[in-house]
Amino acid sequence: MESTYINSAWSLLVPVVAIGLAVITRHVLLSLGAGIIVGALLLTNIDPLAAVVHTAEAFKGVFWEDGVPNAWVFWKEGAPNTWNIYILLFLVVLGIITSFISMMGGSNAFAEWARQRVKSQQSSLLMTFFLGIFIFIDDYFNSLAVGNICRPITDRQNISRAKLAYLIDSTAAPVCVLTPISSWGAYIIALIGGLLVAHEVTGYTALSAFITIVPMNFYPLFALLMVLAVIVLKLEIGPMRKHTHNAHNGQLFSVDRGTPPGSIEMQTDRQGKVIDLVLPVVVLIVATIYFMISTGAEALANDGKPFSILGAFEQTDVAKSLVFGGLGGLAISLILSAFRKLSVEDYAKGLKNGLKAMLPAIYILVFAWMLTGIIGELETGKYLASLVKDVLNLAYLPLILFIVSGIMAFATGTSWGTFGIMLPIAGDMAGATEIAMMLPMFAAVLAGSVFGDHCSPISDTTILSSTGASCHHIDHVVTQLPYALITAFIAAVGFLVLGFTESTLMAFLASAVTFIIAVGVMKVISSKQ
Repeated sequence: MESTYINSAWSLLVPVVAIGLAVITRHVLLSLGAGIIVGALLLTNIDPLAAVVHTAEAFKGVFWEDGVPNAWVFWKEGAPNTWNIYILLFLVVLGIITSFISMMGGSNAFAEWARQRVKSQQSSLLMTFFLGIFIFIDDYFNSLAVGNICRPITDRQNISRAKLAYLIDSTAAPVCVLTPISSWGAYIIALIGGLLVAHEVTGYTALSAFITIVPMNFYPLFALLMVLAVIVLKLEIGPMRKHTHNAHNGQLFSVDRGTPPGSIEMQTDRQGKVIDLVLPVVVLIVATIYFMISTGAEALANDGKPFSILGAFEQTDVAKSLVFGGLGGLAISLILSAFRKLSVEDYAKGLKNGLKAMLPAIYILVFAWMLTGIIGELETGKYLASLVKDVLNLAYLPLILFIVSGIMAFATGTSWGTFGIMLPIAGDMAGATEIAMMLPMFAAVLAGSVFGDHCSPISDTTILSSTGASCHHIDHVVTQLPYALITAFIAAVGFLVLGFTESTLMAFLASAVTFIIAVGVMKVISSKQ
């Protein structure tokens, strides 16, 4: 019989073990595995044999969902966990695409093309920043696509992989959470729409409420501004400074940890062309957007609803769209490779190296999903959420919701899961106190969730940002953390002012002033080190 820890601080033990070990040992799989074992033992009342069985069930759950109706004749109950399977397939496909691009000489050709036009480190970083904003449809896609496009350029400019991972991670989720036409935006709008109806709020539609929340969503807004400040003012603080120094000497990542996940280290003597890289990536982007709209449109039609772009993004199957878009990019890569006269041995090598490059990221993701499932069974998120209910001072609620959502996303490794738990709680609290505070409290939950997700070593978004940049995972976590914490403090000031004044303008100005002061202090620290 499984134990429940919804009212117990013991539910925090698993994320504490996993995250603590990850920071101390810097061995991600070991840390995630330890967290899984501890969680399984807690859930089975410290019965080792039952814990082994539970761990096996958690692994199975990554690929198969029990109790889900299905059309599989040979299996009576359950169905494949298509979300996880498709994400893993997309990683494999992307690895193979990258491998073929490198083998054809496309990466070198693009880097050479960019070298003639991108004349400085700053301009290459700015290009990465704007590309991260431009690819706003999904954070997974953003992290992997921007990393693979920009890595050859930043490598040529001796920019550390940790800096690239920071740029990727700090543009991916923040842009997606601020954009209504994205997988994140559609999911949030759907949640908010249901809560507005439940609390009989008629002054806003779900979309207008989302748009109203955007200027209050302080952490994502100032995270983007912080990235820009880091690029323009060369703000090197904490562990990032060491990585930047090493990169200037040609060491782009921590060599003592070996080759990082996602790296395609292949030498080629072929004279590649820029189109060998650009065309597969463009096809991948266009095809992914097409399939996101088409799968959403199909879902709308099945529900008897009229088609709309926003509705399609709300109902889209992101994971399936990524795979189909990836297969489109792969098909173009194979067609281009035929013109480069690759041999059968070359094709076999490309497939092998592409898969090999992504295996470490796949292992980490599978372990992270197992851990997330166990944390969900322990109901860690609900325990953290219950702590909020004891707070009665209305003015402090946005700040407290921001902090608790951040802790929850950090501990559980999922911003979407935190949205699902905390947004209804925020709605209920606003309904019971002051309904006018509902949207500011929603904004605090969204901002805190992105902040916690940014800091968490067990977050899949953090893992994929590391993979896209070919950076060691823990290197990315520890180098991004100081910037994330400073940005969180800036956002916290805004939510405190928002709670007391109920003025979005005053709150934003307070955060803006804090941001300017923080950047000034960071510049002084950076110049003295």
